[in-house]
Parts: sequence; structure tokens; C-alpha cells
Amino acid sequence: MKNIQGSVSGMRRGVMAAAMATAMLGLAACESEPQAPLGQTAPGQVQGMTISNPRLVLAPVAGNPAAVYFDLSYEGDKGLTIRKAEVAEAKSAMMHDYGEYDFKVQMMEALPIALKKGTKVAFEPGGLHVMAMEPAETLKPGDTVTVTLTMSGGATQVFEAEVRAAGEER
Repeated sequence: MKNIQGSVSGMRRGVMAAAMATAMLGLAACESEPQAPLGQTAPGQVQGMTISNPRLVLAPVAGNPAAVYFDLSYEGDKGLTIRKAEVAEAKSAMMHDYGEYDFKVQMMEALPIALKKGTKVAFEPGGLHVMAMEPAETLKPGDTVTVTLTMSGGATQVFEAEVRAAGEER
């Protein structure tokens, strides 16, 4: 009985070793062929996503948050969710929206934004927008800033937004 158990145990070790070697080869193959995150066609571009009319509007008081507005349309075949936004010339950024709390309409952090084929989303004054906290003091009207939207799964949409003064058309 001991010989049978010993040979079965030895076979199990052999099978385990072969399985681990196969898994290691599979992982090594994955490393040599990096794949883009879901929905990503090229760095900084999500397949089927279009951004138009992007602009960052400075606050009337220097040092206050700026707001980023743009129009987004999505015609990709895979569902995506925008989970965060970044603005290169700001200390931090977050998506905001307006909602009601305690019978008052107020600004609050936006929930992730689901996208499916045919979705159009307006980031606009009085609605959904990106707040750029502590924008660089060097920003002035006519400059451009890089905005990055990150999707669940890691894909990113990168675009340039024109900087506008507080009184200019939003």
C-alpha cells in the first residue's frame, strides 16, 4: 500500500510541477504582449468616445476652484463607466453634479457615469462638471490644460481644454 501511495503522491507532485510550469509560461507570454485596458484603442483614447467644446473656466477669485466643461458622446460597443477625472494644472480634480439634500439643491461629488452606445453627456454650468481644485496660479486665458478621464478597467480619454477667464462664455 505504501508503494502505491508513494507513486500516487509522486505523480501528484509531477502533475503540480507541470501545471505550475505551464502557468508560468502563460504569464511570461502575457508580459511580452501588453494589452490595452478594456475599450482603449491607443494611449489616451477610448474607442468610440468623442469630446467636443472642452474648456476650463477660471474662478473670479484667484485660488478658488476652476470648472471644466465639455460635451461627450460615446458610440463604442462595450459599456464603460467614467470613474474619475484629472486636470494636469490642478492639485486635484473631481466630478461634481447637483442634487437635492434636505430640500435644498446643492453641489456634490458625482457618482460614476455609465456609458453605453449612443450616450451623450453634457458637462455644463449648473449640471455635471469637473472641479479643478487649486489650479496653478500661472494659468491664464488662452492657455490649454490636459484633462484625463479614467474609466473602470483603466482605459483613459485624454484631451486638451482651453483656459477661459471667469467672465467669458462658459
